[in-house]
Amino acid sequence: MKTAIITGASSGLGKEFARQVRDVFPEIQCLWLIARRADRLQALSAALPGVVVKPISLDLTAADACNQLTALLEAEQPEVSLLINCAGCGIWGNFDESNLEEQLRMIDLNIRALTAVTRTVLPHIPSGGRIINISSIASFVPNARMSVYSASKAYVSFFSRGLYEELKPRKIAVTAICPGPMETEFLSVGRITGNSKTFDRLPYCNPKKVVHGSLVASKKGQAVHTPRGFYKFYRVLSGLVPHAILVHAAKT
Repeated sequence: MKTAIITGASSGLGKEFARQVRDVFPEIQCLWLIARRADRLQALSAALPGVVVKPISLDLTAADACNQLTALLEAEQPEVSLLINCAGCGIWGNFDESNLEEQLRMIDLNIRALTAVTRTVLPHIPSGGRIINISSIASFVPNARMSVYSASKAYVSFFSRGLYEELKPRKIAVTAICPGPMETEFLSVGRITGNSKTFDRLPYCNPKKVVHGSLVASKKGQAVHTPRGFYKFYRVLSGLVPHAILVHAAKT
């Protein structure tokens, strides 16, 4: 049974991916939806007719999360046609005033968990499979006041590009998705709403369009997908202009 595994599936982009994935990948027959909030996963599962849904309540930052996922994969042996690493978080504020536990959890979720899930699932991805990793425009240039977040997303983008080359012989494509701000829980949970003038000025991306574009880019085997012309230009600019110049403008 062709399966898609989606982390961070209880809200935001993850939830939207669950809704749209079969529009672009109609061969997907089963969805594994991973997130901490079991009630939200159950509600989402009930709203997805015509597909087998396996809700998995799992905190990916927990020490035994990878072992639990490994056990499920070994027991059910799914054919994972698509892995979507959507779980992530970002916290706004000066690093020297921040809560250390929050910063370390961000690293655990954005970097460690994404890496562990990818390595754990890879043996179950056949030739022609796809991996989508949610990065950010914050990966292009260091972002003051979101220093750890932008550094963690730079890891996601670099990891994705490296893995894209590694997996070419297996015909597995890895796509890094680098959207700008969106009206999702990310902004309120990260204490960004009302605090960042930069976020207030930037053009926002539509989550539904981001997800559709991401799925299409993945199907085409693209290495990077950046929604909206404004952010495509920013991506190019970040490769041409020294970060020492751009880092002030990118300050959140």
